[in-house]
Amino acid sequence: MQNRTSYPPALTDEEDGVQEPEFKPLTREQAQQWRSTQPELSPWHLVAAQCLMGLGLAALAALVTRSVSVSMSVLYGACAVALPSALMAWGMTSSALARSLSGVAQAALAGFFFWEGVKILLAMAMLVAARWVVPDLSWPGLLIGLVLVLKVYWLGFWIQSRRSRAQR
Repeated sequence: MQNRTSYPPALTDEEDGVQEPEFKPLTREQAQQWRSTQPELSPWHLVAAQCLMGLGLAALAALVTRSVSVSMSVLYGACAVALPSALMAWGMTSSALARSLSGVAQAALAGFFFWEGVKILLAMAMLVAARWVVPDLSWPGLLIGLVLVLKVYWLGFWIQSRRSRAQR
C-alpha cells in the first residue's frame, strides 16, 4: 500500500517557526486617528457625478447630432443608471430601515443586497419602458448614455484613490 503524504510534508506552525501575531485592538484614540486618515465615501457624491455626466452627455449629443431624439435617448440612458443609483443611495443612507439597523453588520449587508436588487430591477424596467417613454428612441444614443454614466463609478474610484494618495 502506498504512503499518501504530501510532498514536501506539511509543517506545523511550531516546526515552521511561524507564530501568529497577537491581535491588539485599537484604543479609542487610535481608532479615531485611523478614521480621520480614511477618506469619507458618500454615495451621494457618486449620484451627483452621474447626474452631471448624464446632463453633459445629453448636451454634447444635442450639439453634435442636432437631434432632440438622440439627445433625449442619451439622457434617458443616463437616467436609467442615475435614478436607480439615487434610490439605492437613499435606501442605504436615509431610509428609516437603514437608520434603525445601522449598527448591525448582517442587517447592513442584507440591506445592501436588497437595495442592489431594487436598483437592478428598476434599471431593467426603465430600459424595457424606454421605447414607450422616449419618442423616436435612438438605441445607440441610449446605450452610449447608459455605458458612459456607468463608467462614472470607475472615475469616482480613481479620484478617490488619488485623493487618498495625496493625503499620505
